[in-house]
Amino acid sequence: MKTIVSEVQPIRVLLVEDEFLISEWVAESLSEQGFAVHCASNAADALRHLASAPVDVLFTDINLPGGMDGGTLARRARELLPNLSVVYTSGRVNRLDPEVRVPGSILVPKPYMPALLGRLLADTLKSTAERVPA
Repeated sequence: MKTIVSEVQPIRVLLVEDEFLISEWVAESLSEQGFAVHCASNAADALRHLASAPVDVLFTDINLPGGMDGGTLARRARELLPNLSVVYTSGRVNRLDPEVRVPGSILVPKPYMPALLGRLLADTLKSTAERVPA
């Protein structure tokens, strides 16, 4: 698999996915592409990680267990890290209303190919960095 990340500091991705096999498959693929991946299976665990470790991109499923969905998670994550890049995914939602999404985020419908996801995450981070004033 082609390495997407060639920087000294890898892009740090927080992958929030409650389906274990999908999480493992995507995490392995992104790791092979040079990303540093941390996995969480619910929003509460994801928020704990965001509060304690650096993250460049939040890649979250919209439908999560535990009472907090991916939309709420992303809004809370942006409260902690205002410049955090956010990418949503879902197998049930094809569109996400602009009122629900955090600004600058994108939605990737399932199924997706993890090999292509790496390029998308890197491009999203670059796009976020270009929007943020220096």
